[in-house]
Amino acid sequence: MIHVIEEADRCLQCKKPMCMTGCPISTQIPVMIRMLKENRIKEAGKMLFENNPLSVVCSLVCDHQRQCEGHCVLARKGQGIHISSIENYISETCLDTVEIDKQPDNGHMIAVIGAGPAGITIAIEMRRMGYDVTIFDSRDKIGGVLRYGIPEFRLPKSILDRYRDRLMAMGIHIRPNTTIGGALVIDDLFRDGYKAIFIGTGVWRPKKLSIHGESLGNVHFAIDFLVNPSAYNVGRSVAIIGAGNTAMDVARTILRFPGKHEVTIFARRNVSEASSDEIEYAMLEGARFEYCLKPVRIDKTGPVFVRTVVDEEGNITGEGTEEIPFEADTTFIAISQGPKSKLVDTTEGLKPSKNGLLLTDEKGETTHPGVFAAGDVVLGARTVVEAVNYAKKVARSMDEYVRVTYQAPDGMNP
Repeated sequence: MIHVIEEADRCLQCKKPMCMTGCPISTQIPVMIRMLKENRIKEAGKMLFENNPLSVVCSLVCDHQRQCEGHCVLARKGQGIHISSIENYISETCLDTVEIDKQPDNGHMIAVIGAGPAGITIAIEMRRMGYDVTIFDSRDKIGGVLRYGIPEFRLPKSILDRYRDRLMAMGIHIRPNTTIGGALVIDDLFRDGYKAIFIGTGVWRPKKLSIHGESLGNVHFAIDFLVNPSAYNVGRSVAIIGAGNTAMDVARTILRFPGKHEVTIFARRNVSEASSDEIEYAMLEGARFEYCLKPVRIDKTGPVFVRTVVDEEGNITGEGTEEIPFEADTTFIAISQGPKSKLVDTTEGLKPSKNGLLLTDEKGETTHPGVFAAGDVVLGARTVVEAVNYAKKVARSMDEYVRVTYQAPDGMNP
């Protein structure tokens, strides 16, 4: 276990902190460390929460080697500071008690569709501005991809339960098991007085390979599996097509199942898209990696591949003709996800791009007036911290929209 005080003592307090440059949400890392060393942990916790409401989550699931820790000057010749451990200690300690400043209630209602990272962030930010906020989510518990797409061993679900308590304590309403685009549609929300609506429904439709065999009984999509792994009987030998973080989550989850399992991860190129830490953990826990193999079909006995030719830059320049079969009891497809279409299908004027993602302007407003969006449903599958950062900007745009559209008094949210 990393001792946070020893790590804090290693910080050089750089005049130009490269760790902040590497942080997508510009967390004031040197200030955080300084506050910890001065025993001002509550102040540090408040600063972190105000900058990133999901700070405790990001401290666990961010790709720190590509972000803050990888940019630490000490990492150039040795081991960078374990910033994530320091942030996690402060954020987790303060999560239940951090003071959340709120403006007086302004009488305007905001609807948030989706309780994932972007939705939770928007709800907190808009409530802090004085809005009456209701979150609608199709599942029974909040968290979205945090709960149903990231394994327990990476992100304890108890943290999300604590967030639910904080949201409710702030006065945010939560309607679980409510799909907008089902019995209720966006027009119903506007009818009932919501002045602006935010969409943060994520990307839950698995992308398919479009090859023979994807509908077989021993083939599954990774994102579906992660929702409820215990529902699956995977057998002993498992093949995972795709080598991103989702593939690592599937592999590491299966390797924790009772009994002996052999898990092999296949990548079309000569590298993996997953974070270096996740790759190392997957290998340490027993996963095998096979590179430069492209699936051409899936049989009842497992996937069949051909060898790919990759240039020095990692681009596929050709492929072989010899088929390479791989025996597997179960095959998982883990090649990213796209958005579902219920909201677009039930909302006139809400337009998607060619790939199904929602179209927005630079302020996050969709093609439907008063409807905003952020997170994966706009950008595609990205990181949690990117969703939070984008959602914070969209929250300010929503506030501006309500002020202008409904002629809110100047003193509403100074």
